[in-house]
Amino acid sequence: VLLMAQGLPGVEIAERVGYTVVQVSRLRRRFAEHGVAGLHDRPRSGRPPTITARKRAQIVALTLKPPAPGLTHWSTRDLARKTGVSHGTVHHIWRAHALKPHRVSTFKFTTDPDAEAKIHDVVGLYLHPPTNAVVLSLDEKTQIQALSRTQPLLPLRPGLPARQTHDYRRNGLTSLYAALEVASGRVLGDCTPRHTGAEFLRFIKGVARCYRGHELHVVLDNSSTHSTPAVQAWLDQHPEIQFHFTPKGASWLNMVEAWFGILTRKSVRRGSFDTVRALIRHIEAYIAEWNSHPTPFVWTKDPAAIIKKAVGRGR
Repeated sequence: VLLMAQGLPGVEIAERVGYTVVQVSRLRRRFAEHGVAGLHDRPRSGRPPTITARKRAQIVALTLKPPAPGLTHWSTRDLARKTGVSHGTVHHIWRAHALKPHRVSTFKFTTDPDAEAKIHDVVGLYLHPPTNAVVLSLDEKTQIQALSRTQPLLPLRPGLPARQTHDYRRNGLTSLYAALEVASGRVLGDCTPRHTGAEFLRFIKGVARCYRGHELHVVLDNSSTHSTPAVQAWLDQHPEIQFHFTPKGASWLNMVEAWFGILTRKSVRRGSFDTVRALIRHIEAYIAEWNSHPTPFVWTKDPAAIIKKAVGRGR
C-alpha cells in the first residue's frame, strides 16, 4: 500500500515484494473498496487445518528415522498409527516435503585404489581416441537363457499391448562375447556354451584377425578370464593390442554394456526359443541387423565428474 501511495506502477511493486501483477492489482482494488480491512484474507471454504506445525515436524522427523523393528521403511498407515493421525494426513505431509519412503534407488562406487587412473585412461580413449587406432569395448553377456513360453504370444492390437504367458520352459544357456567398435558402433559377436579363459582367447584372436594391421585398444572389465597366463602370453606376442581395464566395481564404464541392454530389451526378453541354437540364430540375426545401420554411442561425461560420483561416495 505504501508503494502504491508513492505512485509506483504495479509491475515494479510486484518485483519488489515478490507478488504477481495480478495479486498487486487485486490488493489495490480491495484497498480502494474497503480500506485496511480489505487487506485481510477473506474466509475460505473447507475445514481449517487441525494439524499443528509441531505435529507436522514430528511426522517429518519420524519419517526420516528407522521405523519399528522388522520394518525397512514407513508406510502411511504405519506412521499414522504411530502418530495418531489419519494415513491421508501423512500422505499429504509426505507429498508437501517430497518424501517417498516406499521408493529406493541404487548406487555403486568403486574401491579400486587405481580407480582414478583407470577412469582417466578409459574415458580418455572414448573422448580422445589415438590417431590411426581402433578402440573396442569388449565384454561377455553370460547365461542368456533360451526360454520358451507355454503358449504363443498374443500380438499387439489397438488398445491392447502384446501379451505372453508368465510361465515358461528353460531350454539351456549361452554366453555372448561382443566387441563394440567405439567410433562406428559396429559389433562383432560370438555365442559360446561357456565363458572361460579359453573361449575369451579364441574370441579376441578372431577380433584381432578382423582388424589385422591396426593398432587396437580394448576396454575390458576385471574378469579373471581376461588376464589368464595364456591371454597374457598372447598379448606379449601382439604389442599392437593393448588392454585397458575398467576399475573394479565399475564395469558400467565399458560402453558395450549399453549395447547389451539394447540387445536384451529389443531382441531377447520377449523372445521364445525352443532350443539354444534358435536363441543363438536370433542373436546373430540381431547383430547383423544392428550392423546394417550401426549407431555409435557418444560419451559426454568427463573423467572429473565420473570420479566425483564413482569414487567420492566410497570415501
